[in-house]
Amino acid sequence: MDPIKRPNRYREMADPQARPRYTGIPTFFRAPHTESLADVDIGVIGVPYDGGVTNRTGARHGPRAVRDQSSLLRRLHPHGIAPFDVARVRDLGDCWIEQPYELEGALAEIAVFYQTIVAARVTPLSVGGDHSISLPILRAVAAERPVGMIHIDAHCDTGDDYLGSRFHHGAPFRRATEEGLLDPQRVIQIGIRGTTNDPDMWGFSTRSGMRVLAMEEFHDRGWHYAAEEARRVAGGGPTYLSFDIDSLDPSQAPGTGTPEAGGITALEALRLLRVLRGIDFVGGDLVEVSPPFDVGTLTSFNGASILFEILCLLVEAWQKRVQVASRGR
Repeated sequence: MDPIKRPNRYREMADPQARPRYTGIPTFFRAPHTESLADVDIGVIGVPYDGGVTNRTGARHGPRAVRDQSSLLRRLHPHGIAPFDVARVRDLGDCWIEQPYELEGALAEIAVFYQTIVAARVTPLSVGGDHSISLPILRAVAAERPVGMIHIDAHCDTGDDYLGSRFHHGAPFRRATEEGLLDPQRVIQIGIRGTTNDPDMWGFSTRSGMRVLAMEEFHDRGWHYAAEEARRVAGGGPTYLSFDIDSLDPSQAPGTGTPEAGGITALEALRLLRVLRGIDFVGGDLVEVSPPFDVGTLTSFNGASILFEILCLLVEAWQKRVQVASRGR
């Protein structure tokens, strides 16, 4: 069958990413969708799972909402980065769970999925889902050596047993440290705040050597100081970037399961991420967007905007690794 004929008045419209942003089938950043890993450098993946939440559900709908809002983002970063020209960025679809009611089994399913991604030398950028998904992703990304982490969140997520489970969204980074996936001396947690019922709720983070940069310190010393601290702590080794949307103030991210007053602004988040260029990022995620609690798609739009920043960081880090590898041949 012959392809559908269209007017050819605007040659630049041959690129689907340059077409009007209200058109087309939603994919992350209007990048090509594929389930093949043959020609992929950066894979953007939805993980529609919220079986690890401890209160308000809905993050399973996050990937679809962020996909839709990501069509509002254009091809070029304001700092001149052109991620889609540098790397083969693809929407790899969703890592959906066959048995979502088996919590530990569900996390094992996610890990198997990501092991395939990593084995194909694809750098994963993930959209949750709740924060419990970071643990199985790290099981794949950090299988060969522990990694550092820049973690931006209202909560440290280094809790322990809660109502009979050690694998909820408030505990992934305690489990990851115990499993040898994270080097806690190279982990920084930025924006931590909020009330708690446990006076030692985040004690594991500090005792293990993680740098906890509370919201008060962030506010007093600024986003640039936080970025420099992140660079110092992460150092030159492989680093994972995990961004929980509840790190933002609820006025800018109401659609999340565990909001906390007095958070980071979207502008501060963008500026913080933009000065992390040069770190060896080997993967990243954006989690906890919960569309049922959103207002006017504000949370999913801010989430998509942050996701684009993370994508640019991953692309530049991937490009640097490729250049280093080519020089070593």
